Amino acid sequence: MDAVGLRYAARINGLDTIALTKLDVLDTCETVKICVGYQYRGEVLSEFPEEERIWHEATPVYEEMSGWQTSTHGLTDYAELPTKAREYLDHLSEVIGVPLSLVSTGAVRDQTILMPDGVLARWFPALRGMLPAH
Repeated sequence: MDAVGLRYAARINGLDTIALTKLDVLDTCETVKICVGYQYRGEVLSEFPEEERIWHEATPVYEEMSGWQTSTHGLTDYAELPTKAREYLDHLSEVIGVPLSLVSTGAVRDQTILMPDGVLARWFPALRGMLPAH
């Protein structure tokens, strides 16, 4: 996950929240990486480089977290996620500076977690009733 690029995209597009898809594809990973900067000419850039020439020379700087190696497939309740998956989501939200409101855990529409304190739940309270009961 490129948190630097995502933070930049959120900032320039005025995003209030993020929907994260395909959490379940990370289930078998021993570790998960989050890009937190770019190495460029001996310097670590913590912000997304706006000059295209820098993109070609920069290399990602990753922060590694332990994977959860437990299935999240089809889960619809944040509390049911493995602890390491919740830690990953919380840390990702912190690094990008934008809260997550929705997390998909499978290909089917109702394999979705509506984050309990997310802005989508506040903006559209009826969404709670459209997802499976917890």
